[in-house]
Amino acid sequence: MKLYYAPGACSLSPHIALREAGLDFELKKVDLKGRQIEGGGDYTQVNGKGYVPALQLDDGQVLTEGPVIVQYIADQKSDARLAPPAGSIERYRLQEWLNFITAEIHKQFSPLFKADTVPQWKQAAMDKLSERFGWLAKQLEGKSYLMGNQFSVADGYLFTVLSWSPRVGIDLAKWPALAQYQARVAERPHVREAMKAEGLTK
Repeated sequence: MKLYYAPGACSLSPHIALREAGLDFELKKVDLKGRQIEGGGDYTQVNGKGYVPALQLDDGQVLTEGPVIVQYIADQKSDARLAPPAGSIERYRLQEWLNFITAEIHKQFSPLFKADTVPQWKQAAMDKLSERFGWLAKQLEGKSYLMGNQFSVADGYLFTVLSWSPRVGIDLAKWPALAQYQARVAERPHVREAMKAEGLTK
C-alpha cells in the first residue's frame, strides 16, 4: 500500500493507523500547493480532489477520505483492535466519533488556516471550536480514549486535528482533559514513529 500524505496534515491520522496496525506501506509525500508528488508525478492523477490523504491499495485501487481510510486499515488487522467489529453497535459509535471529528472539528480549522478568511468568520470558527472542545473534554473525563480504555482509529484522528491548535493560537490547557488526552496519545510508540517519519519531531 502507498499512503499519500503531507506532513502534519489530516493524513497523519491514517499514517498512525497503519503503524498501529503493523501493516506494510510506503509513504509518498505530496506538495499540496503544487499538487506534486515528491520524486515526480502529478498528485491529481492519484486523487483528483487534490488533497490528502489517499491510500493506494496493492491492486491499484485508491481510497480517499480519512474516516473511510482508517476504517479500511483497521479492518485489515482486526486483532489490533483499532475498530470494533463491523455491524456492532460499538462500530457505529466509532463512526459517530469519526463523523463528529471530521464535520465539527476538522472543518472548523479550515478557515483559520486561510489568509483571506475575514476576521468575523475566523472568530466564529474559534468560538465553535471552543464550544466543541468543552463538550469533548467532558466526554473524555475518566476515560483514556474516546471509546473507553481501547485506542481506536478515532483517537488517531482526534489527536491529529487537536495538534493543529497551537498553530491557530488555541491553548488546550484551557481544557485539562483534552491536554492530558493529547499528551497521552503523543506518548504511544507508533504515534511517535509517525510524527518522526513526517519530520514533525526529532
